[in-house]
Amino acid sequence: MFLKELSELNGVSGNEHKVRNFILEKIKNKVDKFWIDRMGNLIALKKGKGKAKVILDAHLDEVGFMITKINDDGTFSFMPVGGVDPRVAIGKRVKINDEIQGVIGFKAIHLQKEDYLKTPKFSDLKIDAGFTSKTEAEKKVKLGDYVSFDTKYTEIGNFATGKAFDDRGGCSILMDLIINDVKSDYDLYFAFVVQEETGLRGAAVVAEQIKPDFALAFECTTAGDNPELEKEHWATHLGDGPALTFLHSRYVIDKRIFDSLVDVAKENKIPFQYKRRIAGGTDAARYARSIYGVPAGVISIPSRYIHSPVSVINLNDYKNTYQLAKLFLEKAPIE
Repeated sequence: MFLKELSELNGVSGNEHKVRNFILEKIKNKVDKFWIDRMGNLIALKKGKGKAKVILDAHLDEVGFMITKINDDGTFSFMPVGGVDPRVAIGKRVKINDEIQGVIGFKAIHLQKEDYLKTPKFSDLKIDAGFTSKTEAEKKVKLGDYVSFDTKYTEIGNFATGKAFDDRGGCSILMDLIINDVKSDYDLYFAFVVQEETGLRGAAVVAEQIKPDFALAFECTTAGDNPELEKEHWATHLGDGPALTFLHSRYVIDKRIFDSLVDVAKENKIPFQYKRRIAGGTDAARYARSIYGVPAGVISIPSRYIHSPVSVINLNDYKNTYQLAKLFLEKAPIE
């Protein structure tokens, strides 16, 4: 499992090269062929028996921010890259360009009147990195620089916490399949794709190159089993196994793939659950909407608090996600 190393790397959409380079270094001697396309996707092939060409997809990028203005007092204005709620950003530690530490600041509570009753806008927040003037800040930071949450990976019993599990969890699963030399009748194209969080962009380019028979997207998906939410509002639950999606926004999952994943899980007594809310999208939708109309499915690791500085997963869910993927590929149930 490479979740710790992957989680602690910074790779906001459009700036994924450090994550891509780490993965390539680990897998390059375990695959038959690899390349990096013009968009920045890393694609690695493990040849099978040619029964079908299958894309196994996980996205390299994470949500984050970008500097949009350097203020006279040396602070920075910024905007989100991907879907981030400003409420999860207040007071959090960040890194600019993977080097400069800062804090996202908001007006102190005792200086507020009715402000605390309102959701702040990103224009109300500033990054404070210790500079005292615009001139000083401009020597180190420029407009368009990337900003990432600064969070260390931690394991507590059967749980892991860290940033960017969406989708470094999926990347780690694909790496495990490669490193452990999964065998399949399929020709397996492992696609570590860019810019999923800003419009499922990388997957479209991969589909054009591979023209696969079908695809599987590996994700970390929202759990929703927060203490304050009633059970009927949960999307998934930590500890109940990988989540299988039958429908999400912009795509109805291909029934052959969905049913086959369910059958493999049941036959091998692998705990699994259905994702019960359809909000959100994945690269599966992009593959399905490509010019080739690629049938696609989704296997996800449930994760609390995604798109925030700290997410939580159950490590048994991770292990069962890997096991389901491995057995599915070995069985190769889809013609």
